[in-house]
Amino acid sequence: MRHILSLAALLTTTPVAAREVPSTERLRGSVEKLVSYGTRHSASSATDPVRGIGAARDWVAREFATIGQGCGGCITVERLSRRFVNARAPGGVVIEDVLGMQRGTDPNRYIIVGAHIDSRVSDVMDTTSDAPGANDDASGVALVLEAARILSKEKFVATIVYVAFSGEEQGLLGATLLAQTAKARGWQIDAMLNNDIVGNSVGQNGLRVADRVRLFSEGIRVSESLAEATERRAIGGEDDGPSRALAKAIDGVADTLPGRFDVFVDRRPDRFGRGGDHEPFLREGYPAVRFTVGAENWDRQHQNLRTENGRVYGDTIEGMDFTYLAKVTAINVAAIARLATAPSAPAGVTVSGELSRDTTVSWQAVPGAARYKIRWRRNDKADWSDERVVTGATEAMLKEVSVDDHYFGVAAVGADGADGAESIVSFAGRAARR
Repeated sequence: MRHILSLAALLTTTPVAAREVPSTERLRGSVEKLVSYGTRHSASSATDPVRGIGAARDWVAREFATIGQGCGGCITVERLSRRFVNARAPGGVVIEDVLGMQRGTDPNRYIIVGAHIDSRVSDVMDTTSDAPGANDDASGVALVLEAARILSKEKFVATIVYVAFSGEEQGLLGATLLAQTAKARGWQIDAMLNNDIVGNSVGQNGLRVADRVRLFSEGIRVSESLAEATERRAIGGEDDGPSRALAKAIDGVADTLPGRFDVFVDRRPDRFGRGGDHEPFLREGYPAVRFTVGAENWDRQHQNLRTENGRVYGDTIEGMDFTYLAKVTAINVAAIARLATAPSAPAGVTVSGELSRDTTVSWQAVPGAARYKIRWRRNDKADWSDERVVTGATEAMLKEVSVDDHYFGVAAVGADGADGAESIVSFAGRAARR
């Protein structure tokens, strides 16, 4: 379902029409380079200069450094590492994440866009067989690099972190490393965008889905306590947690882009019974979502390279669609630009109005916000239908709008551009009883 927001509310420092379009040639070149390392299994060689995950990570670090040089040092490279031991790494493995850091003017706020660089074959413990990992997930790493190339030409309020995770196939280890590091450093992460399997338009048995990408998000937060989850159910906020609000905002951004390439807001944290690198961020309480193609081809995931009875197995570049990947990249770029320009989402949003036809909405002031938008909808609707702009105040009464029959939220709007960039919507909870 589409969530239409006004175009003016989505403007960033650079209008969409003026921003560079993602290059299918550069995306292809990045995937080809990553595939050329043979295997990128997390326990493959970290020192071989031409084969293994170490060489691939070094190449991504060089790409970030080159992009940074091109923008006068706006992107710097950081490499995080930690040794992990688990069932898929019983002897231990050093997991390393490669980060490109584009510093914003607010030292506390962060937007993360990531993908995993490691690959695997049928046996997750096989560290030597060729594992090209073209779509899973060289496609995502290529997207991250292309986003960095495009957005490095602009200035933002929030710091953008472009990251290539290791250890996804061994248990989301690299994402765990960064999420825990962010928590330890006190980062305020306004959004985490995970891109995993984002480069094919033909799924299993030839099913073609070229007009949309799936975007997975949680409703009730996994990080909530039982009391907090109970309260969210009590106020009807199951579809409006921060990650779901992020997904809806990205869907709205996609609606402003040329081509009408749809974002399918999938209302669960990930595909049924499966997971990805956004989940460690959810566990730490950060808003996080996952992009994945509209139709997966499981013959090209986690498979030894082979042909059986005329059926081709293996995650090779022949199974990719770079025009499709460019469209997913464009959505990421536009969403990151909006979020990194806008103020943070308001905190402390509450409503009151029991036994009344009127509803009072209150919230805490947000640094950098020029005004706020109160949004509401009837309880039987999924999309915000009405809004009121409020300037110079953090409370407003909505006459003849019943708190019993409507949901409410508030977004902060920045001062840049004609109308500024808008944060995601913070859902309104119950005001404390006086």
